[in-house]
Amino acid sequence: MKVAVAGKGGVGKTLIAGGLARGFVERGLKTIAIDADSSPNLGLTLGLSAEETRKIVPITENKPLVESKTSTGFNSIYNLNFTVDDIVRDYSIITPLGVNLIVMGTVQAMEAGCMCAPNAVIRALLRHLVVDRDEAVVMDLEAGVEHIGRGTARQVDALLMVADSNLKSLEIAKHINDLASTAGMKKLYLIGNRVMNDTQKEAIQSFAEKNGLNLLAFVPYDQKVIEADMLGVTPLKNKEIAAVKAIDNICELLLKNSQ
Repeated sequence: MKVAVAGKGGVGKTLIAGGLARGFVERGLKTIAIDADSSPNLGLTLGLSAEETRKIVPITENKPLVESKTSTGFNSIYNLNFTVDDIVRDYSIITPLGVNLIVMGTVQAMEAGCMCAPNAVIRALLRHLVVDRDEAVVMDLEAGVEHIGRGTARQVDALLMVADSNLKSLEIAKHINDLASTAGMKKLYLIGNRVMNDTQKEAIQSFAEKNGLNLLAFVPYDQKVIEADMLGVTPLKNKEIAAVKAIDNICELLLKNSQ
């Protein structure tokens, strides 16, 4: 099962990505979570401490690693024929929730023409994780639309577009859906997140119906998630939190839809 999670910044996609990864692990799937956000904090959601998370060097910023893969000894000429399975082995971090985490760092769009060394490594690594390996993969994408519908993103089994009832976040979800549809992606789902009441739920549902978005589920607003974030602990450890339960249900739906 390969899932990408996208949406406007601040809509809560990282919690959903982390919850899905945890759900896959609890269902017996070896799982790799990819933090491809420019402000990576998926590690915190998966149970790492703030100190542990700060110590992680993103792949794009690991100059010795990038040079070992791409250097030819000539300026602006990169080796593009290299293996990346050792990166998964040596640079993934086992989190307290049992999910292996890889922090990618900021990259350019997958097929935007940039052949810089870090981009070459990231493209190869993403393809390896999504196409070549058998583990479940959850990608927490950078906020916005830059990576959608290009390169490796096309290979995922499902793309989740996370939005709250704010029209701006819903419009970005629609834009992501349009780009992904144009790229030939089939399983595209809208997740209504942080829903506080029936009015917000109806606003999301109405927008989805008017714009042809496949609404998969709602995740309720939960003060316990806010409290956990304030304390620096992951809310995913508390299975009694309504939002955590809802995300786990999404995990079940995705697995059923993949059969």
